[in-house]
Amino acid sequence: MRLIRLVLICLMLPVAALAQSFDEIATLLPDGSYEDRAARVSALAASGDPRAEALLSALAAGDLAVLKADGRLVVVTGNAAQDALTGTDAGPVTRRDVTRVRVNNNLRGQIRAALGSLGLSATDPGVRARAASQLEAAPDPTQLPALEKALGTETDPAAKSALELARATVLLSAPDAAPEARAEALSLIVARRGASAQALIRAQLDDPVLKDAAASALTHIERAEKLRGWGLTLWQGVSLGSVLLLAAIGLSITFGVCGVINMAHGELVMLGAYTTFVVQEMIRNHAPGLFDWSLAIALPLAFVITGAIGIAIERGIVRKLYGRPLETLLATWGVSLILQQAVRTIFGPNNRQVGNPSWMSGSTEVFGIALTWNRVWILLFALAVFAFLMLVLRRTALGLQMRAVTQNRAMAAEMGIRTGRVDALTFGLGAGIAGLAGVALSQIDNVSPNLGQGYIVDSFMVVVFGGAGSLWGTLAGAFTLGIAGKLAEPLAGAMLAKVLILIFIILFIQKRPRGLFPTRGRAVEG
Repeated sequence: MRLIRLVLICLMLPVAALAQSFDEIATLLPDGSYEDRAARVSALAASGDPRAEALLSALAAGDLAVLKADGRLVVVTGNAAQDALTGTDAGPVTRRDVTRVRVNNNLRGQIRAALGSLGLSATDPGVRARAASQLEAAPDPTQLPALEKALGTETDPAAKSALELARATVLLSAPDAAPEARAEALSLIVARRGASAQALIRAQLDDPVLKDAAASALTHIERAEKLRGWGLTLWQGVSLGSVLLLAAIGLSITFGVCGVINMAHGELVMLGAYTTFVVQEMIRNHAPGLFDWSLAIALPLAFVITGAIGIAIERGIVRKLYGRPLETLLATWGVSLILQQAVRTIFGPNNRQVGNPSWMSGSTEVFGIALTWNRVWILLFALAVFAFLMLVLRRTALGLQMRAVTQNRAMAAEMGIRTGRVDALTFGLGAGIAGLAGVALSQIDNVSPNLGQGYIVDSFMVVVFGGAGSLWGTLAGAFTLGIAGKLAEPLAGAMLAKVLILIFIILFIQKRPRGLFPTRGRAVEG
């Protein structure tokens, strides 16, 4: 039988060379060297036969084999075989019944390129774009005519862009192409792919025609990558600054008006995050269609709940300790431990799942920098909270009374302002803002009983650096420390960067004890 097969192959070789029949070329696939098989793969792809894709896919997967009994080409799936040319059932087979058609890595790459060229004529533009991408990943100069033909008739913008990139990549891999065409292809790849094409561009440094253009392109890409890296670091700093602003702004007004170091502020942030968790759990169980509205529902609830707890802390504990900073610090620290343990008892010590609504999921790209939507929305929310507090302080009676108490408590009391009421409402407002911060932080951090502990120290640094009681100081301090920290991290590491920031603040308050934007008034200046 093997002798008969060899005779048939010898007889078919000249016929295959002349007629280029699909069946004849496919029958010859198992024979010859890997280079011979590569040539036959290209011929099968160029034949236009609808069976080519399935045949080449089976060859790439290692499923193409020859039946030892009669020399038929079959596709083996498990223990079943199917004729590779007719699609008819060839019956059950074992490993001893067949001889697999071997492929190596180079041949697999050429098969992928051939499969890509087959998709260039598909009716679906998405299939054509994927086929072009496959050719770009495994460029084959023999596919250049097919690419140019497809490009000449392509009308879909996405598929056309993919075809242009594939053609440019194939041109670079074809040393006999015109130098002008290869230079133009290099320019297109640099413009479209940028840093992702560095390996391909470096491969052209040994080319006497393109080495100067390739070196210039690499220099341009490296400079652009460095700028993009600084831009990404700056965005990370701004994002961190928005988080610090949310965490610190409530503490700032409490510290500025009441003069209280509230060590339970972080736990109030944590309660806002757990409010979001409870709201989302109720929505998941009872109204899953409202999930995108979960944050809108959680925000007012978190503000009211944490605000009420803040007023209770002020009325029940802090009110009796004004003018005794050490006792106030210890008392609020005790409250923070009580709140942490209460949350552990109710919800357990493990992290709780809080999801992102659809409008906060995903990312967008600006100047090559990926911006996640949850971070973008938190930045906008932080600025909105800042604007809301500025409006309260400048346009409401409570705000006027808060500023009066901050500047001169004794005079404010003589003018008829109920300073105790102002203290309670200020404490509640600061606590409510902490709850809003918790809702926002639940979208980017783990919701656990320890959530607030990660922000309390940074919040105090922002308040001290910006100036107690100054919203503008808190804004400037948050973004300054956020950006400075992220800029220092690549140079010194995350931990050392925090230490350097702390040393900077210590040195800064030696020169300006009341921060960047000190609150003006007789009392505060005295």
